Order: sequence, then structure tokens, then C-alpha cells
Amino acid sequence: MSRNFTPNRRQVLAGASAAAIVGGSGMLNSQAAFAANLGDQSLRTVGLSVTVQERILNDFKGISGVGDVSGKADIFPNTQTELLSGSNAYDCWEIIGERLPAMTTTGTIRPIPTKTLSNWGNIRDTFTKTDPKLEPRAQVSGQIWADDNKTELWMVPTVYNYDSIGYRSDLVSAEEANTWTALFDPKFKGKTGLNVDPLIAFGQAILAMNSLGLLEVPNPGNPNIEEIDEAAKFLIAKKKEGQFRALWGDFGELVNLLASGEMILADAWQPAVMAVKAQGVQCSYAVPKEGYRGWSIGISAISNSPNIEAVEAYADYWLSGPPAVTVSEQGYYSPTTNVKDAMPADKYAFWYEGKPWVGPSERGIKEGDLRDGGSLKERASHVAYWHQWPDEYDHLILRWDEFLSA
Repeated sequence: MSRNFTPNRRQVLAGASAAAIVGGSGMLNSQAAFAANLGDQSLRTVGLSVTVQERILNDFKGISGVGDVSGKADIFPNTQTELLSGSNAYDCWEIIGERLPAMTTTGTIRPIPTKTLSNWGNIRDTFTKTDPKLEPRAQVSGQIWADDNKTELWMVPTVYNYDSIGYRSDLVSAEEANTWTALFDPKFKGKTGLNVDPLIAFGQAILAMNSLGLLEVPNPGNPNIEEIDEAAKFLIAKKKEGQFRALWGDFGELVNLLASGEMILADAWQPAVMAVKAQGVQCSYAVPKEGYRGWSIGISAISNSPNIEAVEAYADYWLSGPPAVTVSEQGYYSPTTNVKDAMPADKYAFWYEGKPWVGPSERGIKEGDLRDGGSLKERASHVAYWHQWPDEYDHLILRWDEFLSA
């Protein structure tokens, strides 16, 4: 398939017809064809601030010709509640894979056919092939497909990563930080942070408890009722002991807490670690001995949206290359290999291949530095579990509420 952001056949024909009406040439470029066909459509997206970025939305608007483009940043639990309450404020949700079942079982989203995505042919195997060591729903390749023949997607993946612990490397050693137990270690009392998303917090607590010999949960992404209860007791006890400085949900909040030293260890997104380093503050991303947490974010089309073609164009744009460069340089990975053609070779080598940084210092990265954790291949081989929708979700949320009120 083409590596360019190009219109599908119907869009080309629509654009050509429009050109003929105004007496113009039928030789339209792709931008004009999109403009002729999508100018009466809007795109209203919602997602985390790491993907809903003004520069990305503005670039998409200019390339696609969609008449109006807007975005709202919010955390996953809030958006899920809003959509399940019947909101029609959005055309797509830049959702995280494990929350798809809540949307599919309620009919809140509709599938996107791969044939509408000109760039789908260059998707990475992670999203099409299933690891036989895990049941399909316990990995992203088993979560995103709407049909067994893999022709329709509940979510078009746009960004993914393997999460770990961000830590102030001037205050904490790598040896201390390279385990999920560090977040709960009494020596760091009052200086650690958890993500406010319960599906994240419970999983990492269970990883730590496995390491401490308190539990033996083979898949921390899908604990049973007894395991949830034990993890809740553990979290509540740690909270009452004053272990956590904060439950963070906002990217900027996380950056500020780490940069100020109020938190010196936190479950963190890698771009936040990069943002702290860019301020001239020492900050690193741990390589946990237990393994990383794998996840993927992507575009899901809201069922009642009148702008489905704009959503499909937005999803295809994310796979075209340029937006992937933006998120890759923050510390994420792109699901499409198109990013290799869109990035300078030395930058791709640093972010994806584990090669040393070449050239002038940039955002705290100096000549010869290596990306924390190594290459994409190396990090992908060290995954403890992928996020998934737990079978006992309702019970987990009940216990999470108890943790919040403790």
C-alpha cells in the first residue's frame, strides 16, 4: 500500500467531479481532492494531551481539507464516563486498547475498515500477529480487531509504548529504581506517585506484590477478585502510611512534580521523563526487572458521529509518517514503519534502534547518549503484560473507590 496520505477512490472521484463543475482540470493533488470531499465534515476528537496536540490537528486540517478540526484533552476514565452517559460531543476517541470492550459492548463505537486506510499496509507485526504465549485479549493484537478476518478495526493504533518508572537519577540509583517495588519502598515514603487510572495502578501494584512474594498473579492485567482484594489492601495500607506524594493524571502535573523533586519516583510516561530532562534536571526511565507494561492508543469512531469519513482520514493521517515523528521524539513508538522514512536516519536510529545520539544536544539529550531501555526490539522483548479490560472490572473499581477514600 501507499506510504502517502492519499484519498480513496471515491474521494478522488468526488474531487475530480468538483473540479469539473468549476471548469478546472481533473488533475487534482491529494490535498485538493480531500478538500473537495471533506470540507463539509468536522473532526471533534478527545484523548490524552500527548496525542491531542494543536500542531498535529492543524497539520491534519491543512492536509485533509476537513472543514473544522478541534480536540479536547482528558484522561481515559473521564472520557469513558462521558461517552457512556450518551455524549455526542465527539467524532472519535483516541482510546487506549484495554478500554475497547466498554465501548464495543455498548455499541458506542463502530469499526473502521482497513480498506479505508491507505497506510495500513505498513503496520508493525505487533498489531497483526498474536503471541501464542498469551491469550489474544491479553495483548493488543487481540483487542483491536472487530472481525476474525482482520478487515475491520475497533481501534486504529496511532501510538504505543512500554511503560516504566520515571526517576530522578540524581537522587535515586538505577539499581534502586529498576523494579516496580521501588514505588512502594518505605525508603521513598512521601516521594512516589501513582497514575490516577485504576487499570494502571492495580497492575503495577500487583507486579510489585509478585516481586515481593505477596502474590503470584500470572497476568497482572486481569486479576481475579481475591487478587484485587489483596492489591487493594496493599495500596490502602501504603496510602495510610503516607507512601504517595500524589496520584497524577495530567502530563504537566507529572512533569512539575518530578522536576521539582516533590516526587522522585513515579509510574511515568516516557515523554514526561524527556520533558524533565529538557529542563536540565536529571531524570531517567527505569528498566524494571519484572518487565514493562505494554499499551497502545488509537482512533475509535463514535457510532453516532456524522463525520465518519473525517475520522477515517484522521486515522490514516496518523499512519502516514509525520505525526509519528512528533510522538516518537517525545519517547513513544509509532505502529507504522512509515515513520522510518519520515525521520532523519540518525534520529530514527536513536529512538528506535538503540544507537547513540548524534549531533547537538537537544532537550537534555547529549552526544553519545542512549535511549533508556535500548531499542524497540529490546524493550518489546521485556514486557510483563499488556493492558487489558479485566474480567472483574466492577469489583476493581469498587475497591479503587475504597482506596481513594481511605
